[in-house]
Amino acid sequence: MGEYKKVVLAYSGGLDTSVIIPWLRENYGCEVIAMAADVGQGDELSGLEEKALKTGASKLYIEDLTKEFVDDFIMPCLKAGAKYEDYLLGTSMARPVIAKRLAEIAKAEGADAIAHGCTGKGNDQVRFELTVKAFAPDMPVIAPWRTWELKGREDEIAYAEAHNVPLSFSSETSYSKDKNLWHLSHEGLDLEDTANEPNYDKILEMGVSPEKAPDTPTYITVGFEQGLPVSLNGVKTDSVALITALNRLGGENGIGLLDIVENRLVGMKCRGVYETPGGEILYTAHKELERLCLDKETSHYKELIAQKYAELVYNGQWYTPLREALDAFVNETQKTVTGEVKMKLYKGNVILAGTKSPYSLYSEKVATFGADSDYDQMDSKGFINLFGLPIKVRAKLKEGTL
Repeated sequence: MGEYKKVVLAYSGGLDTSVIIPWLRENYGCEVIAMAADVGQGDELSGLEEKALKTGASKLYIEDLTKEFVDDFIMPCLKAGAKYEDYLLGTSMARPVIAKRLAEIAKAEGADAIAHGCTGKGNDQVRFELTVKAFAPDMPVIAPWRTWELKGREDEIAYAEAHNVPLSFSSETSYSKDKNLWHLSHEGLDLEDTANEPNYDKILEMGVSPEKAPDTPTYITVGFEQGLPVSLNGVKTDSVALITALNRLGGENGIGLLDIVENRLVGMKCRGVYETPGGEILYTAHKELERLCLDKETSHYKELIAQKYAELVYNGQWYTPLREALDAFVNETQKTVTGEVKMKLYKGNVILAGTKSPYSLYSEKVATFGADSDYDQMDSKGFINLFGLPIKVRAKLKEGTL
């Protein structure tokens, strides 16, 4: 099928990539080097090297990218307020950091090609390959799902069994999942029918359903400096530890569950269930602090930027001039987004319990319903006359008195 002698594979140890190793060797006769990225998925990496070598890889790189993932991808998206159809971009943000390292290893190894296990129906194929174009523009990409004879997960399992690839699941019990420090996604099986309610007791791993959350609320305070979360309950902490702690607190209180039908880049709709407990807390806190610190025009325009930013990330266009330019705008808006946000976590809800900032644009003296000397209410008469002038002129035209 090709002249490739050495291929570097983006490897997770899941069904797709486990099958791809022997498939590449069988169809290309090439050496396969596997690369697994640690982006905070925990024990999923346990035993991965033994499995990769046993299924035919010549070596396995395990790259710890968690800190880079958090600081260089999650935090810019948080500052931008980027959401794609309410989805907090957990998979979308992780793909460029993984693919960047994949391309670097492929070049260092002198590989002839890069391979990935993304399906031809998904968004990840675009995210991986656009990133490869940014860092290894002439590197060929092998995407077996677009060419091989296997038509579904049942065929993959049969292929794995025939080639002695160890599996710890079956097609009846294995959802398609993606896990990292920020989130866990679930797709497939009964979730493919949008009429089915998710069985949260069966699928949740990062927390509990709101019904099973405690009957008493949990109060927390997150501190921000220039748009970045830097403390929890008054204690300074690094970004990875902060998200880890918020995942635990949010998960315990049923926070961060999202069941949506989203519009994929490739044209179809798909149904997914997402767990993003710490992410929902941080997005909520950040937005509430911005309400206090940003002026109206900047805040409203930033919402437009947030949508475009999210589309770029979702569509795999991280390494583009536009995303970099949007970062410059976002970073300028964050210079005064400093302060503390107190929240109440209760049965799936993140409830604001108070905000404060040295850069707050809220003035109690101006907004008060009591007596004040800062606002002359007579000024509103002239404002209303000018603001309503187009309405008045149109009405007079309609009645013939203009």
